[in-house]
Amino acid sequence: MAEFHSLNSADARPAENKGGAEQAPPSFKAARGRVGRTRGRIGEILFKILLTGGGFVVLVIVAGILLSLIVNSVPSLAAFGPAFLAGTTWNPSGGEFGALPFIVGTILTAFLALFFSLPFSLSLSVLLGEYFRKGPFAALIRTMMELLAGIPSVIYGLAGTFFIVPLIQALEMGIGFVPYGVGIISASIVLAVMIIPYSASLGKEVLELVPEELKEGAYSLGATRTEVVTRIMVPYSFSGIIAGITLALGRALGETIAVTMLIGNMNAIPENLFAPGQTIASLIANEFNEAGADLHRASLLELGLILFVITALITILGKYVIRKMSVGGSS
Repeated sequence: MAEFHSLNSADARPAENKGGAEQAPPSFKAARGRVGRTRGRIGEILFKILLTGGGFVVLVIVAGILLSLIVNSVPSLAAFGPAFLAGTTWNPSGGEFGALPFIVGTILTAFLALFFSLPFSLSLSVLLGEYFRKGPFAALIRTMMELLAGIPSVIYGLAGTFFIVPLIQALEMGIGFVPYGVGIISASIVLAVMIIPYSASLGKEVLELVPEELKEGAYSLGATRTEVVTRIMVPYSFSGIIAGITLALGRALGETIAVTMLIGNMNAIPENLFAPGQTIASLIANEFNEAGADLHRASLLELGLILFVITALITILGKYVIRKMSVGGSS
């Protein structure tokens, strides 16, 4: 009987030892935990360095563009000074350069295009953000908007040349203007079509973010759907809508090919909205490769610097409006 108990004890001990061998010692577990934590900290540091590096790359790119424009426009800055902004003559053969006609043309076409596009972009934002969020019709409209955003600008220029220009010529003849066809109004109409997807897409996204509780509360008080859209959704999303408008305006300011094909390329301040003109971008596209004299090239680069500053100022103004008009923002 004693032998039987001793054998059972002997058999049990190896099993206990075997079971104990499968478990890591406490010191090993602690070391493995420290290694894991160290790897996690190293990964976190590397990830933060990667993100910070991406931010610095953006800063370096913007600073490099600005510095390049400033350095290469020094001959023009030295020759004309602030008078360059108010000059109205552009005569490369005579060495006379003024930026005012092109500043006026740029601002006119961009803001007129924004004016034409706003009713359509806001309507599309509300349509897709509230009335038709899902379904085949909404999918079709979204696809068409994406297509409009992806069409090359030269195609817009061709479409404007064969469709918009004849209509504008007929209108000019009817109201007694010189029937140029091309001009500020033609370029602005095509630009308006080009920038609709930018403001409409962002407007749709922010309208979809309006809390359902706000809308349901308005409906419970007897508000109609139109009142909910105009008094609840649009005010709540106003900062996002302004962001979309700012994005669209920036796109209009820098458009080149379509505008060059439709604006008429006249180096003078437009007499009216039907007259030909020139934007900064279209002038640079037309003359930069053929600019022989250093002063001519420097003047074009100074125009590029002016366009950079105009775009930056509009972006800063848009950010200010967004901050002031956002929900919970300072008034």
